Amino acid sequence: MALKGNLRDFTITQLLNLINLAKKTGTLRIKTLSKDAQLSFSEGKLTYASCSTEDNSLNIMLLYAKAINARQFRLIKSRAGNKTDKALGLMLINAGYMSQDMIFSSLKKYYQSIIKRLYSWQNGQFKFIPTVHIPPGKITVNLSLENIIIEGARQVQEFEKLSEELPNLDISMRFSENPNVDIRNLNLSASEWRVVSYINPKNTIRQIGKVLQMTDLEIRKVVYGLLQAGLVVLVRPEDKISMLPGVKEAIPGKNKEEQMSLVNRLLKRIRSI
Repeated sequence: MALKGNLRDFTITQLLNLINLAKKTGTLRIKTLSKDAQLSFSEGKLTYASCSTEDNSLNIMLLYAKAINARQFRLIKSRAGNKTDKALGLMLINAGYMSQDMIFSSLKKYYQSIIKRLYSWQNGQFKFIPTVHIPPGKITVNLSLENIIIEGARQVQEFEKLSEELPNLDISMRFSENPNVDIRNLNLSASEWRVVSYINPKNTIRQIGKVLQMTDLEIRKVVYGLLQAGLVVLVRPEDKISMLPGVKEAIPGKNKEEQMSLVNRLLKRIRSI
């Protein structure tokens, strides 16, 4: 008999706890208005995960786990052709390019990242059926849920705290006029630089997160850090436009030459990340 309901009434943590403690085998499908995810389990252990908003090919998962770099990614992609993940993995192992353990470790990291995203889904229909559905050619793992559940509980607490600090994502940002803050002297992460490139009163925080494919938790963490650093201030959004502008309009400066100089430095820094 299928278990189904809404995440408003039965959270991801509760679902994973049930599957873990009851050692369930089957497939959990979660669907929202804009995306859906699938998790497969065998006797309470995670074997496969996918999200509709992402390309979960083996090549992508290896890149995500930093088992390969961008150049290696392009090389493998050009040689992979229409191979399934299993066939591609076997090819990489036989060629001595990487070990079986490296592939399994990369898949586990990627599948865990999907579950992390699910913790920010607070609304959506779920259904658990006692049948395992895994797309042909996909590689499965055997991943215990205990640590995932503990980490997820911490993430939920963090999300709740950030939601209190920054409850409204439909608000915009502009750069602070604080003379003591210089963006060129800040040591920002890759995700922070990407968010910075879209700061503009016409772009809401929600829009920026959507374009950069960041969860509500991820965009909140970055924006909260920028606010605490005094780099940005929150403002009411100006008239929305259909496409987010480039960085030129987002960068303050006394004249066009100053703006373009800072824009070029920003773009150079972002491309190097």
